[in-house]
Amino acid sequence: MENCGMAEEAAKAVDAKRRVAGMAEERQASFCFMLCIVLVILIAPLSEFYTEGFGMKLLRHRDIPEEKYSNAFLGLDLKSLILLLKLTYNYGVTSYDIGEGFGHFAIATEDVYKLVEKLRALGGNITREPGPVKGGASVIAFVKDPDGYAFELIQRGPTPEPLCQLMLRVGDLDRSIKFYEKALGMKLLRKIDRPEYKYTLAMMGYADEYETTVLELTYNYGVTEYTKGNAYAQVAISTDDVYKKC
Repeated sequence: MENCGMAEEAAKAVDAKRRVAGMAEERQASFCFMLCIVLVILIAPLSEFYTEGFGMKLLRHRDIPEEKYSNAFLGLDLKSLILLLKLTYNYGVTSYDIGEGFGHFAIATEDVYKLVEKLRALGGNITREPGPVKGGASVIAFVKDPDGYAFELIQRGPTPEPLCQLMLRVGDLDRSIKFYEKALGMKLLRKIDRPEYKYTLAMMGYADEYETTVLELTYNYGVTEYTKGNAYAQVAISTDDVYKKC
């Protein structure tokens, strides 16, 4: 049901990206981020928010009435694709529980302040006004879209992958790191421990975090479980051999 021309088109772009990146290790080169699927109440308002607010492109829309769902595929640039957003609307469903495990997406932009004002005008809920992070110089902000999905906005120079992070909260950081390393071939790019704020971050990915989309795993001291909800569906990983990797 989920296989489609869009997936094939995205896979071709991923393969091209791999060749350009010139990854040396066979294990690394056999995996790549492809798309992230989220469930939404209505596609049209979110598509408008993402295209007008974040500058994404609506790459494809399809309606499958016999299966009672619709999809919209959005990305910042298919030619430099690492991660697409796939919005899924299931007929008749008017609410979802985002849960606690899914944290946020992150968008890199050259001017966080300007982007915040644009998103505010489009109905975005600014949950953290733009400004430097505590104890650092990086400028960030947080915004929620009309369905409540959170986005971190990170001020950076020009980047090949503006949709740059996906944050998940985990109850056992070491176990999660080992899973993504051994099962999905990711590298631990860096680990940041902030005891003063009682959390540790692990950045996981297939290339440098300033060049590609990365997974940000967040461990909050003492928290071992999170509710998963039913709104955030999954991340799709491209591989050259599904049977072998499973």
